[in-house]
Amino acid sequence: MPISYFAQFIDRSVEWVSTSGLRVVVIGIAMVVLLAVLKRAMARFRQLYEGTLPSPAQVKRADTLTHVVGDVARVVILAVGGMMLLSEVGVNLGPLLAAAGLGGLAIGFGGQSLVKDVISGFFILLEDSIRVGDVVEVAGVGGVVEEVKLRTITLRDLSGNVHIVPNGVIDKVKNMTKLYSYYLFDVGVAYREDVDEVMALLKSIAEELRTDPAFKEDILEPLEMLGVDQFADSAVIIKCRIKTEPIKQWRIGREMNRRIKKTFDAKGIEIPFPHQTIYWGEPKQGTPPPVYVAGLQSSQPVSR
Repeated sequence: MPISYFAQFIDRSVEWVSTSGLRVVVIGIAMVVLLAVLKRAMARFRQLYEGTLPSPAQVKRADTLTHVVGDVARVVILAVGGMMLLSEVGVNLGPLLAAAGLGGLAIGFGGQSLVKDVISGFFILLEDSIRVGDVVEVAGVGGVVEEVKLRTITLRDLSGNVHIVPNGVIDKVKNMTKLYSYYLFDVGVAYREDVDEVMALLKSIAEELRTDPAFKEDILEPLEMLGVDQFADSAVIIKCRIKTEPIKQWRIGREMNRRIKKTFDAKGIEIPFPHQTIYWGEPKQGTPPPVYVAGLQSSQPVSR
């Protein structure tokens, strides 16, 4: 009897090796080959974009996307191959898949914010809406983008504070330095000034700035005069803008404002401050009574 059992075991082993065992070997070899091909493909793709993309930010974005795609493909290969191997060795996958489904559901409910962050980060990288070095405003905070990750974005504001924003809370992006920038001017002058003269003077100031060696490389186009924008309480508002290289608009705007103030002072053009003119009215007959101002010696009347 023992010899009979041993012979049956040998027969079954030989049969398994010739059928399922062979398939196990083939599946294992296929998994190793696919993982090796994936690794070489990712390395080759990385070599291609590192030599062709113009900026480090684009290289970093492509590198992040490559890592994400590679990790997803690796997980798929291992998961599918593992299930095929378990099936070949006689493991019933039904209960295992059911348990995995319940576990995945529990993890999904517990980590849905994390999943949302990762998915949002992937599409932010894919659409290239934010790059390292951009000045952006997201989720109510603004600053220079220092790092773009799959789950978070790191910003540093003008005061030096660092803000780490999860990608899942970003519902809109305000990018102030995408490809080029504008500095918008709202120049207020007194109502007595000739607006045509003021607009011509603004163009002249901007043209002088464009020819300055310290600033000309940052200015892309001449000043664009939009015209008289509104009549404010104490000033006529003239609106214009100047196109600059990304993130250079504030530097150009501050210098332009400095030159506007100095030129207006030299030309006698009034930049009004908020004030009110009190009109007492005139009676039909006679002179209105004097107004006594508290604080004047002997309450001297003030003529009107």
